[in-house]
Amino acid sequence: MSLSKKIDFALLIQVNNANPNGDPLNGNRPRVDYDGHGEITDVCLKRKIRDRLVEQGQSVLIQCDEKKIDGMPSIRARAESSDFGVGVDVFNTKKTQPDEAIKIVCEKWFDVRTFGQVFAFKSIKKDEGTGVSLPIRGPVSIQSAFSLKPISITSTQITKSVSGEGDGKKKSSDTMGMKHRVDAATYLTFGAISSQLAEKTGFTDQDAKVLKDILPKMFEGDASSARPEGSMSISHVIWWEHDSKLGQYSSAKVHQTLRDHIEKELPLETSALNDSLLKALPNLEPEVLEGF
Repeated sequence: MSLSKKIDFALLIQVNNANPNGDPLNGNRPRVDYDGHGEITDVCLKRKIRDRLVEQGQSVLIQCDEKKIDGMPSIRARAESSDFGVGVDVFNTKKTQPDEAIKIVCEKWFDVRTFGQVFAFKSIKKDEGTGVSLPIRGPVSIQSAFSLKPISITSTQITKSVSGEGDGKKKSSDTMGMKHRVDAATYLTFGAISSQLAEKTGFTDQDAKVLKDILPKMFEGDASSARPEGSMSISHVIWWEHDSKLGQYSSAKVHQTLRDHIEKELPLETSALNDSLLKALPNLEPEVLEGF
């Protein structure tokens, strides 16, 4: 049984002395828009969710190298491996119909039936057909997160010393580098789960619960030099479950109630959020979850 109701959600992210999402085209400085507001891309947020799913033992197609659990060298190798109950025949256009292939890969991988995926593989052998192109549109969409106010970025010059040649007795020349951080900021992002698209991928109410339970701890176990442990956290998850597949309100209207609350500079506390959002949309009660 696929998702039984439309769902909207929002995340409030706290950043303290961390680089939440560096821009490789700008010296890895924290991303900012033209108005000076900090940005965390939707791709970055999905990466955190996938990492938490892997840690919980969920089957995930797009695994990062640091948290890879199956030893597969590439996405194609993972997708075509019979060890994962899929196998190369799924991506053989002469043997498998596209709808059947989509059903198989969505049943296998949580992130595929959640976010979607485009499988575009060339055939390895001439007798395997012309390869495959399977576009799968997932029911869960997440926007990029933006800071509530323009951010202040602190840049620090560092010295890196590495003995990378010879027997290690001779010290190599020091090199200079830069580290950047956001001193303190609150970021906001929105998401939605479409029941119509959930029917296509088989995303269920249980899958939605798994996602809801993961969101408050998105940044747990994600420590690095740029993001020390505890420097990034989810302060609140706001979760709206509509009473039908179509929902009582559009996602735009639901999300705007939270923006209005923030623009009025009302307290970002659980009880205040719940009362304010319920008053704005009386027949759509939000569930406000505090982060870990």
